[in-house]
Amino acid sequence: MNINVKTELLKRLFDANGEPVSGQEIADEYGLSRTAIWKYVRELEQEGYEIGTIRKKGYYLISSPDRINAANIQKHLMTKRYGQHIHYYETCPSTQPIAHEAEQNGALDGTVIVAENQTAGRGRMARPWNSVAGKGIWMSIIIRPTLTPQQAPQMTLVAAVAVTRAVEELTGIEANIKWPNDVLIDGKKITGILTELQADPDQVTAVILGIGVNVNQDLEDFPEELQSIVTSLKLITGKTVDRARLIAKIFSYLELYTEMYEKHGFGPIKILWEGYSNTIGKRIRAVMLNETITGTAIGISDEGVLQLKLDDGTVRGIYSADIELSK
Repeated sequence: MNINVKTELLKRLFDANGEPVSGQEIADEYGLSRTAIWKYVRELEQEGYEIGTIRKKGYYLISSPDRINAANIQKHLMTKRYGQHIHYYETCPSTQPIAHEAEQNGALDGTVIVAENQTAGRGRMARPWNSVAGKGIWMSIIIRPTLTPQQAPQMTLVAAVAVTRAVEELTGIEANIKWPNDVLIDGKKITGILTELQADPDQVTAVILGIGVNVNQDLEDFPEELQSIVTSLKLITGKTVDRARLIAKIFSYLELYTEMYEKHGFGPIKILWEGYSNTIGKRIRAVMLNETITGTAIGISDEGVLQLKLDDGTVRGIYSADIELSK
Protein backbone atom coordinates (compact mmCIF):
# COMPACT_ATOMS: atom_id res chain seq x y z
CA MET A 1 0.00 0.00 0.00
CA ASN A 2 2.85 2.42 0.81
CA ILE A 3 4.28 2.30 -2.70
CA ASN A 4 0.82 2.71 -4.23
CA VAL A 5 0.00 5.81 -2.19
CA LYS A 6 3.35 7.45 -2.91
CA THR A 7 3.01 6.68 -6.61
CA GLU A 8 -0.56 8.02 -6.65
CA LEU A 9 0.60 11.20 -4.90
CA LEU A 10 3.31 11.67 -7.51
CA LYS A 11 0.88 11.06 -10.39
CA ARG A 12 -1.46 13.70 -9.01
CA LEU A 13 1.39 16.17 -8.67
CA PHE A 14 2.26 15.56 -12.33
CA ASP A 15 -1.37 15.84 -13.45
CA ALA A 16 -1.84 19.12 -11.57
CA ASN A 17 0.76 20.90 -13.76
CA GLY A 18 2.10 23.05 -10.94
CA GLU A 19 -1.22 23.62 -9.20
CA PRO A 20 -1.50 22.56 -5.53
CA VAL A 21 -2.70 19.07 -4.61
CA SER A 22 -4.49 18.70 -1.28
CA GLY A 23 -2.65 16.44 1.12
CA GLN A 24 -5.75 16.28 3.31
CA GLU A 25 -7.89 14.96 0.44
CA ILE A 26 -5.40 12.20 -0.32
CA ALA A 27 -5.11 11.37 3.38
CA ASP A 28 -8.90 11.09 3.68
CA GLU A 29 -9.15 9.02 0.48
CA TYR A 30 -6.64 6.43 1.69
CA GLY A 31 -7.57 6.52 5.37
CA LEU A 32 -4.21 7.98 6.37
CA SER A 33 -3.07 10.88 8.50
CA ARG A 34 -1.74 14.16 7.09
CA THR A 35 1.57 13.21 8.71
CA ALA A 36 1.72 10.03 6.62
CA ILE A 37 1.23 12.05 3.43
CA TRP A 38 3.90 14.52 4.59
CA LYS A 39 6.31 11.58 5.02
CA TYR A 40 5.66 10.48 1.43
CA VAL A 41 6.39 14.01 0.26
CA ARG A 42 9.68 13.92 2.18
CA GLU A 43 10.55 10.55 0.59
CA LEU A 44 9.92 12.02 -2.85
CA GLU A 45 12.13 14.97 -2.02
CA GLN A 46 14.90 12.60 -0.96
CA GLU A 47 14.56 10.94 -4.38
CA GLY A 48 15.19 14.28 -6.07
CA TYR A 49 11.69 15.72 -6.60
CA GLU A 50 11.40 19.41 -5.72
CA ILE A 51 8.02 19.98 -4.07
CA GLY A 52 6.59 23.24 -2.79
CA THR A 53 3.86 23.86 -0.22
CA ILE A 54 1.04 26.43 -0.19
CA ARG A 55 -0.60 26.88 3.18
CA LYS A 56 -4.14 25.45 3.31
CA LYS A 57 -3.96 24.42 -0.36
CA GLY A 58 -1.44 21.62 -0.54
CA TYR A 59 1.68 20.50 -2.39
CA TYR A 60 2.84 21.38 -5.89
CA LEU A 61 5.61 19.98 -8.08
CA ILE A 62 8.46 22.31 -8.98
CA SER A 63 10.80 19.88 -10.74
CA SER A 64 11.40 16.15 -11.08
CA PRO A 65 14.57 14.08 -11.44
CA ASP A 66 15.45 11.77 -14.33
CA ARG A 67 13.81 8.66 -12.92
CA ILE A 68 12.11 5.81 -14.75
CA ASN A 69 9.60 4.95 -12.06
CA ALA A 70 5.93 4.30 -12.76
CA ALA A 71 4.72 7.87 -12.35
CA ASN A 72 7.46 9.38 -14.54
CA ILE A 73 6.77 6.86 -17.33
CA GLN A 74 2.99 6.83 -17.11
CA LYS A 75 2.66 10.61 -17.48
CA HIS A 76 3.82 10.07 -21.09
CA LEU A 77 1.87 6.85 -21.82
CA MET A 78 -0.47 6.57 -24.81
CA THR A 79 -0.98 2.80 -24.59
CA LYS A 80 -3.80 0.50 -23.49
CA ARG A 81 -1.77 -2.67 -22.86
CA TYR A 82 1.87 -1.91 -22.19
CA GLY A 83 3.09 0.00 -19.17
CA GLN A 84 -0.17 0.09 -17.22
CA HIS A 85 1.48 -2.02 -14.50
CA ILE A 86 5.09 -1.06 -13.71
CA HIS A 87 7.31 -2.56 -11.01
CA TYR A 88 10.25 -0.23 -10.36
CA TYR A 89 13.56 -1.13 -8.72
CA GLU A 90 16.40 1.17 -7.74
CA THR A 91 18.73 -1.78 -8.26
CA CYS A 92 18.43 -5.49 -8.95
CA PRO A 93 20.63 -8.25 -10.41
CA SER A 94 18.52 -8.39 -13.59
CA THR A 95 14.94 -7.50 -14.53
CA GLN A 96 14.53 -10.69 -16.60
CA PRO A 97 14.27 -13.29 -13.77
CA ILE A 98 11.99 -10.94 -11.82
CA ALA A 99 9.73 -10.80 -14.88
CA HIS A 100 9.73 -14.59 -15.17
CA GLU A 101 8.64 -14.90 -11.54
CA ALA A 102 5.96 -12.24 -12.01
CA GLU A 103 4.70 -14.08 -15.10
CA GLN A 104 4.44 -17.32 -13.13
CA ASN A 105 2.44 -15.44 -10.49
CA GLY A 106 -0.11 -14.25 -13.07
CA ALA A 107 1.20 -10.80 -14.02
CA LEU A 108 -1.06 -9.12 -16.56
CA ASP A 109 -0.24 -8.60 -20.23
CA GLY A 110 2.01 -5.56 -20.62
CA THR A 111 3.43 -5.66 -17.08
CA VAL A 112 6.88 -4.05 -16.92
CA ILE A 113 9.85 -4.62 -14.63
CA VAL A 114 12.24 -1.66 -14.83
CA ALA A 115 15.41 -0.81 -12.90
CA GLU A 116 17.72 2.16 -12.55
CA ASN A 117 20.62 -0.25 -12.16
CA GLN A 118 21.34 -3.92 -12.85
CA THR A 119 24.25 -5.67 -11.19
CA ALA A 120 24.11 -8.78 -13.37
CA GLY A 121 22.44 -7.77 -16.63
CA ARG A 122 22.71 -10.21 -19.52
CA GLY A 123 22.16 -10.24 -23.25
CA ARG A 124 21.92 -12.93 -25.91
CA MET A 125 23.84 -16.15 -25.33
CA ALA A 126 24.13 -15.27 -21.60
CA ARG A 127 26.65 -12.51 -22.32
CA PRO A 128 27.02 -9.84 -19.63
CA TRP A 129 25.29 -6.52 -20.30
CA ASN A 130 26.81 -3.32 -18.92
CA SER A 131 24.00 -1.52 -17.04
CA VAL A 132 25.17 1.87 -15.75
CA ALA A 133 23.02 3.21 -12.90
CA GLY A 134 20.60 5.99 -13.81
CA LYS A 135 21.78 6.42 -17.40
CA GLY A 136 20.13 3.70 -19.46
CA ILE A 137 16.89 1.81 -19.85
CA TRP A 138 16.96 -1.67 -18.35
CA MET A 139 13.56 -3.35 -18.46
CA SER A 140 11.60 -6.51 -19.12
CA ILE A 141 8.08 -6.58 -20.54
CA ILE A 142 5.66 -9.46 -20.04
CA ILE A 143 3.59 -9.90 -23.20
CA ARG A 144 0.77 -12.40 -23.50
CA PRO A 145 0.18 -12.41 -27.27
CA THR A 146 -2.27 -14.47 -29.28
CA LEU A 147 0.49 -16.32 -31.11
CA THR A 148 1.57 -19.92 -31.61
CA PRO A 149 4.95 -21.03 -30.21
CA GLN A 150 6.26 -21.06 -33.81
CA GLN A 151 5.39 -17.35 -34.14
CA ALA A 152 6.98 -16.26 -30.87
CA PRO A 153 10.64 -15.88 -31.99
CA GLN A 154 9.61 -13.14 -34.42
CA MET A 155 8.69 -10.97 -31.42
CA THR A 156 12.41 -10.19 -31.20
CA LEU A 157 12.20 -8.50 -34.60
CA VAL A 158 8.92 -6.78 -33.66
CA ALA A 159 10.68 -5.30 -30.62
CA ALA A 160 13.71 -4.20 -32.67
CA VAL A 161 11.49 -2.25 -35.08
CA ALA A 162 9.58 -0.68 -32.16
CA VAL A 163 12.75 0.51 -30.42
CA THR A 164 14.20 1.85 -33.68
CA ARG A 165 11.05 3.83 -34.48
CA ALA A 166 10.88 5.23 -30.94
CA VAL A 167 14.54 6.31 -30.97
CA GLU A 168 14.19 8.00 -34.35
CA GLU A 169 10.99 9.81 -33.40
CA LEU A 170 12.32 11.12 -30.08
CA THR A 171 15.83 12.10 -31.21
CA GLY A 172 15.55 12.63 -34.97
CA ILE A 173 18.62 10.40 -35.37
CA GLU A 174 18.59 7.65 -38.01
CA ALA A 175 18.99 4.18 -36.50
CA ASN A 176 19.10 0.75 -38.07
CA ILE A 177 18.99 -2.90 -37.11
CA LYS A 178 21.73 -5.51 -37.25
CA TRP A 179 20.14 -8.95 -37.54
CA PRO A 180 18.34 -10.05 -35.53
CA ASN A 181 17.79 -7.39 -32.91
CA ASP A 182 20.72 -5.02 -32.24
CA VAL A 183 19.80 -1.38 -32.82
CA LEU A 184 22.75 0.63 -34.14
CA ILE A 185 23.56 4.28 -34.79
CA ASP A 186 26.57 5.01 -37.00
CA GLY A 187 27.48 1.33 -36.77
CA LYS A 188 27.65 1.33 -32.96
CA LYS A 189 25.25 -0.55 -30.70
CA ILE A 190 22.75 1.30 -28.53
CA THR A 191 20.21 -1.46 -27.87
CA GLY A 192 20.14 -5.16 -27.16
CA ILE A 193 16.99 -7.29 -26.96
CA LEU A 194 16.59 -10.65 -25.25
CA THR A 195 13.45 -12.69 -25.96
CA GLU A 196 12.45 -15.60 -23.74
CA LEU A 197 9.36 -17.77 -24.09
CA GLN A 198 6.86 -19.45 -21.80
CA ALA A 199 4.56 -21.75 -23.77
CA ASP A 200 2.29 -24.78 -23.82
CA PRO A 201 2.59 -27.13 -26.83
CA ASP A 202 0.05 -25.18 -28.90
CA GLN A 203 -0.14 -21.77 -27.26
CA VAL A 204 2.20 -19.02 -26.04
CA THR A 205 1.71 -18.27 -22.37
CA ALA A 206 4.06 -15.29 -22.37
CA VAL A 207 6.90 -13.68 -24.23
CA ILE A 208 9.30 -11.88 -21.91
CA LEU A 209 11.21 -9.17 -23.72
CA GLY A 210 14.36 -7.86 -22.07
CA ILE A 211 15.32 -4.48 -23.55
CA GLY A 212 18.48 -2.54 -22.75
CA VAL A 213 19.06 0.91 -24.24
CA ASN A 214 22.16 3.06 -23.82
CA VAL A 215 20.67 6.51 -23.28
CA ASN A 216 22.71 9.03 -21.28
CA GLN A 217 26.08 7.36 -20.81
CA ASP A 218 29.31 9.23 -21.35
CA LEU A 219 32.17 7.42 -23.08
CA GLU A 220 33.94 6.66 -19.80
CA ASP A 221 30.82 4.86 -18.54
CA PHE A 222 31.60 2.00 -20.93
CA PRO A 223 34.42 -0.50 -20.39
CA GLU A 224 37.43 0.41 -22.51
CA GLU A 225 37.11 -2.74 -24.62
CA LEU A 226 33.56 -1.73 -25.65
CA GLN A 227 34.11 1.97 -26.38
CA SER A 228 34.74 1.41 -30.09
CA ILE A 229 31.61 -0.67 -30.67
CA VAL A 230 28.91 0.85 -28.43
CA THR A 231 27.46 4.31 -28.03
CA SER A 232 24.62 6.17 -26.29
CA LEU A 233 21.94 8.59 -27.46
CA LYS A 234 23.63 11.34 -25.45
CA LEU A 235 26.96 10.73 -27.17
CA ILE A 236 25.24 10.89 -30.57
CA THR A 237 22.98 13.90 -29.96
CA GLY A 238 25.08 15.85 -27.46
CA LYS A 239 21.99 16.17 -25.26
CA THR A 240 20.52 14.38 -22.26
CA VAL A 241 17.52 12.32 -23.35
CA ASP A 242 14.38 11.90 -21.22
CA ARG A 243 14.45 8.17 -20.47
CA ALA A 244 10.86 7.98 -19.23
CA ARG A 245 9.57 9.63 -22.40
CA LEU A 246 11.59 7.21 -24.54
CA ILE A 247 10.21 4.22 -22.63
CA ALA A 248 6.65 5.45 -23.24
CA LYS A 249 7.39 5.78 -26.98
CA ILE A 250 8.85 2.27 -27.08
CA PHE A 251 5.65 0.96 -25.47
CA SER A 252 3.52 2.80 -28.03
CA TYR A 253 5.30 1.27 -31.00
CA LEU A 254 5.62 -2.14 -29.35
CA GLU A 255 1.88 -2.22 -28.74
CA LEU A 256 1.16 -1.04 -32.30
CA TYR A 257 3.43 -3.61 -33.95
CA THR A 258 2.47 -6.49 -31.65
CA GLU A 259 -1.19 -5.97 -32.53
CA MET A 260 -0.25 -5.65 -36.22
CA TYR A 261 1.58 -8.99 -36.00
CA GLU A 262 -1.30 -10.67 -34.16
CA LYS A 263 -3.90 -9.48 -36.70
CA HIS A 264 -2.00 -9.51 -40.01
CA GLY A 265 0.89 -11.92 -39.56
CA PHE A 266 4.59 -11.23 -39.98
CA GLY A 267 4.41 -9.75 -43.51
CA PRO A 268 4.03 -6.06 -42.53
CA ILE A 269 6.67 -6.39 -39.78
CA LYS A 270 9.05 -8.05 -42.23
CA ILE A 271 8.77 -5.07 -44.59
CA LEU A 272 9.45 -2.62 -41.74
CA TRP A 273 12.37 -4.67 -40.40
CA GLU A 274 14.04 -5.02 -43.80
CA GLY A 275 13.66 -1.26 -44.31
CA TYR A 276 15.69 -0.63 -41.17
CA SER A 277 18.21 -3.43 -41.70
CA ASN A 278 21.92 -2.69 -42.05
CA THR A 279 22.46 -6.35 -42.97
CA ILE A 280 20.36 -6.87 -46.12
CA GLY A 281 22.40 -6.57 -49.30
CA LYS A 282 25.70 -6.76 -47.43
CA ARG A 283 28.35 -9.44 -47.68
CA ILE A 284 28.56 -10.92 -44.20
CA ARG A 285 30.16 -13.65 -42.17
CA ALA A 286 27.86 -15.71 -39.95
CA VAL A 287 29.68 -17.24 -37.00
CA MET A 288 27.71 -20.18 -35.61
CA LEU A 289 28.43 -22.73 -32.93
CA ASN A 290 29.88 -25.36 -35.27
CA GLU A 291 30.71 -23.47 -38.47
CA THR A 292 31.33 -20.08 -40.04
CA ILE A 293 29.94 -19.23 -43.47
CA THR A 294 30.19 -16.18 -45.73
CA GLY A 295 27.69 -14.85 -48.23
CA THR A 296 25.31 -12.03 -49.10
CA ALA A 297 22.29 -11.35 -46.87
CA ILE A 298 19.29 -11.23 -49.19
CA GLY A 299 16.45 -10.85 -46.70
CA ILE A 300 14.59 -12.60 -43.92
CA SER A 301 11.97 -15.32 -44.17
CA ASP A 302 8.43 -15.13 -42.78
CA GLU A 303 9.86 -16.85 -39.70
CA GLY A 304 12.46 -14.10 -39.22
CA VAL A 305 15.29 -16.37 -40.37
CA LEU A 306 18.15 -14.57 -42.13
CA GLN A 307 18.58 -15.70 -45.75
CA LEU A 308 22.23 -15.92 -46.75
CA LYS A 309 23.16 -16.50 -50.40
CA LEU A 310 26.48 -18.33 -50.61
CA ASP A 311 29.07 -17.96 -53.35
CA ASP A 312 27.86 -21.17 -55.04
CA GLY A 313 24.36 -19.72 -55.34
CA THR A 314 22.70 -21.79 -52.62
CA VAL A 315 20.67 -20.02 -49.94
CA ARG A 316 21.13 -20.89 -46.28
CA GLY A 317 18.76 -19.98 -43.48
CA ILE A 318 20.57 -18.58 -40.44
CA TYR A 319 18.64 -19.13 -37.21
CA SER A 320 21.24 -18.06 -34.66
CA ALA A 321 24.68 -16.58 -35.27
CA ASP A 322 26.99 -13.67 -34.67
CA ILE A 323 26.91 -11.53 -37.80
CA GLU A 324 29.96 -9.62 -38.98
CA LEU A 325 30.43 -7.54 -42.13
CA SER A 326 32.81 -9.44 -44.40
CA LYS A 327 35.77 -7.52 -45.80
